[in-house]
Amino acid sequence: MQVSILLQAKGSEVVVVAPDTSTADAVAVLAERRIGAVVVSADGRHIDGVLSERDVVAALAGHGAAALAEPARRWMSSPVVTCEPDTTVETLMATMTERRVRHVPVLVDGELAGLVSIGDVVKDHISALEAETQVLHDYIANPY
Repeated sequence: MQVSILLQAKGSEVVVVAPDTSTADAVAVLAERRIGAVVVSADGRHIDGVLSERDVVAALAGHGAAALAEPARRWMSSPVVTCEPDTTVETLMATMTERRVRHVPVLVDGELAGLVSIGDVVKDHISALEAETQVLHDYIANPY
């Protein structure tokens, strides 16, 4: 399966904040939207970085509460691991594991087209396993 199928199922909306957005405001967006990361972009199309919960925790651990007043660009991860719609989910899983990232922006012609999280990948994997289990169960119950 390809990443494009994941985006069709979940939608292509991406939550974006400007690079100068305070970290406190970015954290408020994370909490309000119940998400683990935002894309940091000056124009909403090109990726400057990704600010994740992990980045915020590292900033707080290293700089205390003062980190919240700093702009998102200071703590964002950059360069960003990205993929394309025709990337296979298996390749994406391997990349996420190898690079230790939980959120991967999807690019089309260098522009932001979606965001895939590890949760999206796991949900897809569970669905595939459930379908396979049902097929096997049906086969065992009715082999002919």
